[in-house]
Order: sequence, then C-alpha cells, then structure tokens
Amino acid sequence: MNQDAPAASAGRAAQPSPEDLIDSPYAALRLGVTLILMTIGGCGMYVVAVALPAVQAEFGVARADASLPYTLQMIGFGVGGVLMGRLADRFGIMVPIIIGGVCLGLGFVAAGMATSIWGFILAHGVLLGLLGSSATFAPLIADTSLWFVRRRGIAVAICASGNYLAGTVWPPIVQHFIASLGWRETYFWLAGISCLSMLALAPMMRRRPPMATVAAPGTATLATHASDRPFGFTPGQAQALLCVAGVACCVAMSMPQVHIVAYCGDLGYGAARGAQMLSLMLGFGIVSRLISGAICDRIGGMRTLLLGSALQGVALLFFLPFDSLLSLYIVSAMFGLFQGGIVPAYAIIVREYFAPKEAGARVGTVIMCTLLGMALGGWMSGKVFDLTGSYHAAFVNGVVWNLVNLGIVLFLFARVRRLGTNPPSPRSA
Repeated sequence: MNQDAPAASAGRAAQPSPEDLIDSPYAALRLGVTLILMTIGGCGMYVVAVALPAVQAEFGVARADASLPYTLQMIGFGVGGVLMGRLADRFGIMVPIIIGGVCLGLGFVAAGMATSIWGFILAHGVLLGLLGSSATFAPLIADTSLWFVRRRGIAVAICASGNYLAGTVWPPIVQHFIASLGWRETYFWLAGISCLSMLALAPMMRRRPPMATVAAPGTATLATHASDRPFGFTPGQAQALLCVAGVACCVAMSMPQVHIVAYCGDLGYGAARGAQMLSLMLGFGIVSRLISGAICDRIGGMRTLLLGSALQGVALLFFLPFDSLLSLYIVSAMFGLFQGGIVPAYAIIVREYFAPKEAGARVGTVIMCTLLGMALGGWMSGKVFDLTGSYHAAFVNGVVWNLVNLGIVLFLFARVRRLGTNPPSPRSA
C-alpha cells in the first residue's frame, strides 16, 4: 500500500489544478474553438436581414411585417441565452452547443419550407433564436470570462468577435446563393452546414471551467469588488439600470444593421451593395471589439462602455446627411468601428461589479436585454419606415435611443467616481 501511495500521489499531481488552467494555453485553445462556434452559430442572426427583400416580395407583406422574423428571433435569442446559460452552469457548455446545433439545422429547414410569413416567423423565433443561435453567444461569453483573469477583456472581446465575424462572412455568401439558388434552397444548405459543424466541435468544449472564485494571487478583487452594492445600489437595481441601458443602445444599433440592405435597395443601389455594407460594418465591428477589449483591460468596462456609446451616437448622426454610395460605405465602416465594443463591455462590467458566482445568470440577463433592444429596434425602424415612407426618421429615432443609453452610462460612471468603487485594472492587479 505504501508503495502504491506515491504513484497515486504522482497521478493526482499530474492533473492540472484550477489555478493552472486560468489564462493557460488550454484556455487560449478553447477560446479559438469558442470563436469558431460563435461564428457558425451567428449565421442565424444575419441571414434573415439579407433575405428580407426576397421574403417580403414572396409573401407580399409590409416592411414592418417582413422585419418581424428578425424581431422574434432576437427576442428568442435573448431569452434563450438565459436558458442556455443555466444549462451550461448545470451541465457544462457542451450540452447547450449540441442543442443549439440540432435546433439551428431544424430551424433553417422549417423556415425554408414555410408557406406563410407566420411559419417563417415562428421558425426564426423558436428554433433559430430561442433554441439555436442563443447557445453560441451569452453562454460562450460567460464561459470565456471564467477561463481568464489578467486578459479577460481581450479574451471576451475575441469571443464576442465571433458574432461580428459571422456578420462579416455570412451576408455576402448568403446574398450570392439567394441570387443564384433562391432563399429557400440557401436555407437548406445552411441547415446542414451549421448543424454538422457544431456537433463536430461540441466535444472539444467538454471540460468545465475553473471555479470563478479561483484567481491568480492579487486578482481576487477583480471578481468580487463591490459585489454587495454595485454602483451603490442593490444588485437588482444595478442590473436593472444595465438592462435598460442595454435595450437603449441596441435599439440604436439595430437600425443600420437590420435595414442597411433594404435601405440601399430603396436608394436604388441594390441589395448586393447593402449586403456588402453590412459585411463591411460588421468586419470593422471585429476590429472595434478587439481594440475595445485591449482598452477594457486598461481602463475597465465602465469607461469602455461610455466611450463606445458616445462614438456610436456620432456615427448614427452621419447617416442623416450622407446617402451617396461612397459615403454610405464610409459611414458603415465608421459605425462598425465605433460600436463593436459596446456589448462585450456589459459582460466585463458584470464581472467587475457583481459576485462571480452570479456571473452566468447576470451576464445572460444583460445580454438578453441588449438583444431585446436589437429586436425592438429592428421592428421599430421598419414601422417608422412604413409610417413615413423613408428611413430618415428611423435614424433620428436611433439617435434618441442612443442618448438614453449615454445618459444612463454617464449616471453610473458619475456614481462610480463619487463612491470611489472603480475596480483596479487586471494589469495593475
């Protein structure tokens, strides 16, 4: 027995401890797989924006009704993020990924076979949103935040960039195949690609994340700072303010992202030009998220959110006076570059100001509200267009909602400064 003890002890020693896994090469490898999964799962979010003109024409509905699939999908996407996050907390992230892959495949098939706009809407809201793409956004962001401490900002930014990478890669591909094969056939191909690839990658995410409270020496304050009274409020009050801010910023954000293709068609530039602008916008959004992640590691989530909100408002204003083809390309790139870091900043703020054991649920809830804002904004912009006959008033509506977001963020930032509860940066820790 005594001779066996050293061998058993050596076997136990060979297993990496939770502390060894944080910020480790394995965590970096896992981040790469997460990026791929988010890029694949994100296809469900952007396909409907590209297919909007063709779907509207086939079903013979108004612009607002044609925007409803996106709206219901974003609502399902947000609610599903909370549900999938709870599943990940209980069983690990692999289970939501498997569910998401299967439901994405079923959702694309059901949407491609829809005989009415309501069947199309239901497929997007339930299968593609609630049970499909939702598994590859908020749960993956929360999971990533538990594998990194010193580089948490840039890690979360890289993870969240998969959402915009999907928006960069998929629109021109989908537009090409819609033009050559039709939107129904394109949906059938997407079903097979998304389902099979996600199921193949899911086993690589089997390992559970380290305990959220385990951190490198000197970094514990990053996970627990001000967790009892974030911003001087109760946790529920603080989260409510972040949720309202998330809705407001994303109502503004959704206007160009959802309607740029239709907007270009109305101006006579064609849907293909609009798909290129959407791809350009989200491509610069990737750059924005990476830069914002690096900035976040230096100045914290609250200041990063404040910066992104102010710059998004500036970019929205530029859509009002400029509508030539070249200027729209430039403003689309500017919009993507300015606003890409906003949503990941909410996840960092939650990790900075709330208890780490609540990270999954609270990140999922705040992200859900940003997606509800995208859903509301997508429908609202279409409704404003139907009422006014142009998108000018819709852009003004976006600017107003952005001001609401900026006001809330300024209020929280002022409280942080007054109370002296700004957490230290990961690098200083």
